[in-house]
Amino acid sequence: MTEQPDQPDDGLFDVSELLDPKALAKARAKEASRPEPRRPAASLPVARVIVDTPLPHLDRYFDYQVSGDQDAEAVPGCRVKVWFHGRLLSGLLAERVERSDFAGQLLYLDSVVSSEPVLSPEILELARAVADRYAGTLNEVAKLALPPRRVRVERETPPDEENQAEREAVATDPGPWRDYPEGPGFVTALREGRPARAVWNALPGPEWADAVAVAAGAALEAGRGTVVVVPNSRDVQAVDAALTRHLGEGRHAALPADLGPTPRYRRWLSVLHGRTRVVVGSRLALLAPVHDLGLVVLWDDGDDVHVDPHAPYPHARTVLAMRAHMSGAGALFGGHTRTTDTQLLIESGWALPLVADRATLRSRAPLVKPAGDDRELARDEAARSARLPSLALKAARDGAREGPVLFQVPRRGYLNALACAGCREPARCGECHGPLAIREAHAVPSCGWCGRVAGQWACAECGVTRMRAVVVGARRTAEELGRAFPSLTVRTSGRDEVLAEVPNKPSLVVSTPGAEPVVPDGGYAAAVLLDGWALLNRADLRASEEALRRWLNAAALVRPGGTVVVSADASLPVVQSLVRWDPGGFAERELAERRGLGFPPAVSMASITGAPEHVRELLDQIRLPESAELLGPVPVGSETGENGDHVTERALLRVPRSAVGDLSRALKAAASARSARRDEHLVQVRVDPLHVL
Repeated sequence: MTEQPDQPDDGLFDVSELLDPKALAKARAKEASRPEPRRPAASLPVARVIVDTPLPHLDRYFDYQVSGDQDAEAVPGCRVKVWFHGRLLSGLLAERVERSDFAGQLLYLDSVVSSEPVLSPEILELARAVADRYAGTLNEVAKLALPPRRVRVERETPPDEENQAEREAVATDPGPWRDYPEGPGFVTALREGRPARAVWNALPGPEWADAVAVAAGAALEAGRGTVVVVPNSRDVQAVDAALTRHLGEGRHAALPADLGPTPRYRRWLSVLHGRTRVVVGSRLALLAPVHDLGLVVLWDDGDDVHVDPHAPYPHARTVLAMRAHMSGAGALFGGHTRTTDTQLLIESGWALPLVADRATLRSRAPLVKPAGDDRELARDEAARSARLPSLALKAARDGAREGPVLFQVPRRGYLNALACAGCREPARCGECHGPLAIREAHAVPSCGWCGRVAGQWACAECGVTRMRAVVVGARRTAEELGRAFPSLTVRTSGRDEVLAEVPNKPSLVVSTPGAEPVVPDGGYAAAVLLDGWALLNRADLRASEEALRRWLNAAALVRPGGTVVVSADASLPVVQSLVRWDPGGFAERELAERRGLGFPPAVSMASITGAPEHVRELLDQIRLPESAELLGPVPVGSETGENGDHVTERALLRVPRSAVGDLSRALKAAASARSARRDEHLVQVRVDPLHVL
């Protein structure tokens, strides 16, 4: 290497210095075997390449020569192959320049894989900004942006677009936005090409997809494109159908997560070439190369699927906000609830709230009743131990006379946690002390860690051999409801099988959060939200916020005038927010409390997780900003390996939001220094982690 990691990075040095002698000799032998020696291109003969390597200290452009025979194909944004550190690696050609600052001889590009400019200048700039924001590398973000290549798709003849000008004409009517006082003004701003930005609390019901389609049509009428990101394939289908209704056939591209690689690449190329200006999809559509972006939409931003599981772990909300700011585009972050993160956008002035008036909300929302207060228990003493108090049972029976009734259960499975029937101590495996559970009806309790069957179990504390259920899953709940309502069909929807919809006739639907099927032409007659304590008692900073999100998403599926019963203490602020259907007020209160305590999103945090010695070593190397505060490190778990248990520690770094850039740069510099020393004991670094408790 010609540069040290802590020196300024100009990204320009001789790639041949990274090749070992054998690899360099092989590359030169290949050159010598050519009939005629390659000569540099006449114009812009130097290519700056993003090499596919995960090492942080190599996060820079590398210069290569472009030969004359590669001149036409080696366009900025195309895929290439280059010799790098003794290996032939993939890369992306970022740009071509007239000369390199390096005085020595540069290697030639080995080959141009495809002349398709898949990495547009806008996405390249955004990828660099996202990598800097999350202490990652440009190569990592570029991988998230580009789908796998399909040669056959690239060779296909694009469809004829002679009537493109006629297709651009879109008649936009405010439609569902009339239900919001500021809705028509928002649509008008988009139609005029202005960067209107709003945090939207959607009314209950399925009309939210049509509202998104109208907003996309308004941006299209201004000649600008739209990117819509939703949590799952079911929501993609809802928005896809709404866009077809409002824009017509062939005006948009749907990129759901379960789409095959060939149709995905075909639709993605249609967007890249400008034939399609509106894109809807899951997280994979986040960096779609839409031309002249005028609107970004994120639905249900509190869902944790919006955090990419791959490094550098960006959140769709942050990336879309950055993209809207860089492109001068409008933004619409919506959902049935409001997160503290979007509340912060409102309080900062970056976005404005977009909500319906109370009269409209009352006419569209169901009636919400809590079933966990003292008065309910006084009326029904059996409710102290039962999971279905009399209020919930009555609401379910009344609703089942008119249509389907939804039961939301926080956990899947059967009996997921057991305890001693005598002393209430958790039931543990006699071998590894793991938790015992029952996986299905008539099954024997078994360990969740080692899988051993606990047929002769006895409590280690009191000797009692009987167990009681602590956490009841969706399948056991369905069995109990089947006995309580023998004349009704009971359906389940969860991880094993997610139902898209159920018929609008009397039945019971037991679902885990996020898997609730929709009821076409009406909605559920009633809903019962069970085991609220299981959501609220989680050791998570966002426990109450997440509980309200799951409850409101389920309640929004209930028809106007229906009944929703929540099994939780009515005195809790989060339950009162559900009863009043006031997610905005809850977000304001929650953000104020976190600001006083110094918790995200009022501040920015970064987590460092790994083996104790490696976490502490990295902390010693980081040049933290003056405003940074170190919390920990503390143990967060352990793994059993060949040499015994390995403890994992995590440290948190807290800074004001204005200093998150300084913190990311410090983390990147420290990670680069370790990478340059070829330290294989890397730690996981996350900026703005979703969970900090």
